[in-house]
Order: sequence, then structure tokens, then C-alpha cells
Amino acid sequence: MPLPSHGRYDYSAITRRPTYAWPQGRGLAVYIGLNLEHFAFGEGLGAELAPGGPAPDVLNFSWRDYGNRVGAWRLLSLFDRLALPASVLINSTIYDYAPELAAAFRARGDEFVGHGRSNSERQGPLAEMDETALIREATGRILAEEGAAPRGWLGPWISQSALTPDLLQEAGYTYLLDWCMDDQPVYMRTRAGRILAVPYPQELNDIPMIVGRKLDGSAFVDMIIDNFDEMLEQSLEGPLVMGIALHPYLVGQPYRLRHLRRALTHIAAHRDRVWITTAGRIAAHVAGLPDGIVPGSPGFAR
Repeated sequence: MPLPSHGRYDYSAITRRPTYAWPQGRGLAVYIGLNLEHFAFGEGLGAELAPGGPAPDVLNFSWRDYGNRVGAWRLLSLFDRLALPASVLINSTIYDYAPELAAAFRARGDEFVGHGRSNSERQGPLAEMDETALIREATGRILAEEGAAPRGWLGPWISQSALTPDLLQEAGYTYLLDWCMDDQPVYMRTRAGRILAVPYPQELNDIPMIVGRKLDGSAFVDMIIDNFDEMLEQSLEGPLVMGIALHPYLVGQPYRLRHLRRALTHIAAHRDRVWITTAGRIAAHVAGLPDGIVPGSPGFAR
């Protein structure tokens, strides 16, 4: 008896696909997904430094708020020093709470990716009407502030309902980051067309590694370097995407920032061999490829 399926994409072995290259013939594309997140005070969801007490949970709220007040600015300086672009995954309430933070990344020319209204909530449990409203509200605010609607989306807490890919495609999104099942972009079916899944990291992500698995900063950064070196070798056989997911309240802490600088310096030193870019540029490049090349495109043979 077949198991229930999402029906969004078919199985495809990465070793049996047509090959293609990133710009300048590069095999590995690397992007940084920087999460700029805002949290409600005294209610809702949020990562915890220590088990939270009764609301208001000042300890954990303040720890997360450090990311916007301090950590993100330290990361911005590091990105500037190494000439690294970023895909800024932004809660739309950041524009109300810390507008100068969004402005600083805007001035760098970074990409803005929809990341819901706040990370105090998940969109997955919402009814279709309410989820549509959440997407519309967050998208509209980014459009108003940035002058262009975002093309990519990552749900708060990587949360999706059964309809999220449909709703995003219908709202004008061309790619999403929530489906972390591959090292290459894959087209997903929606009820009105298709949407591209760009690889987003669950392992090279400081929340599951540092908060979840309790790794220290040096171990997390060793993971980044080892992953980069291995994927650089693997990319000789075909194109790969390596994302690095960062949260300023974690890697913006000074002792972790020192380790992160080591990893990003290592990657930047190989910029003549890899494509250091944004998630949006990866999606745009894939959109320009002929049909039959990318899994899920017309004519693709499994």
C-alpha cells in the first residue's frame, strides 16, 4: 500500500541528472541566509538560551533581541570586510522595530527574502484564508520598503501548511527555501504552476546545531569548513548549492563571531573557484536553463 505523499516532486537521484554550470563555469554556489527576526514580548514562540520561566520571559527575549541590537551589526561589518553578499530573511515587523537595520542591509544591495511577520508564530497551522493574509501582509510590507516584492520565501520556523507552495506561487513567489531535501534546486508542483525549491541548510544552520545539539562555536564552524571543502570536490561532478543559515543572536555573540570569521574567510579565499551569491540569483539562473535539465521541469527524465 503506497504511503501518503505530498505530490510536490518526484524522486530523482542526484548522480543521474543532466549537468549544468553556474556563472563562469563554477560548480558550487554558496549563499548566506541571514535571519533578521523579531519576537513578541511575553507571548508566542522563540528559541531559548535557557528554559523559560513564566511570561514575560525576559531572559530569552533579551537574548534574542541582542541579535538585532548588536549581533546583526557585527555580522554586517564582517560581510563588508569579506565582500560577501547576503540573502536577508526578514520578518516584516523588523521594519517597525529596527528600520535602520533593514536600511543598512539595503544599502549593501543585499537580497530581501520573505520570512513572515514574526518568528513568534508559525504559518503551518493557519487556515488557508489566514495564511494567505499572512503572506500578503509580509510581502506587501517588503514591497513598500524595498520597492520590489521578494521573490523568495522561508516560513517562520520552516513551517508550512499543505497549501503553502500553492499560496506562495499564487502570490508571485518564484522560489522557496523551506524544503531542504536536495543539494540542487528542484521544481515543485503547485495547483497553478510550479515553484522552485532552492536548497536551504538544516545542518549548516546555527539554531539546530547550537541551540538543538548544543555544539559550541568552533564545532559549528568546523562543520561549515568541512562541508564547503567536501562540496567543492563533489561539484566537479555537477552543480551544487551550499547555504549557510545564520541568526545574529547566536553567531553574533563575540566568541562565536570569531569562529565564524574563520569559516567565511576560508570560503572567501576560494571565490575564484566558487560562485558566492544570493538565493535569489541562484533561482534566477535556474529559471534561465532549458527545460529537461532541472528536476521537475518539463521533459525532465527521472
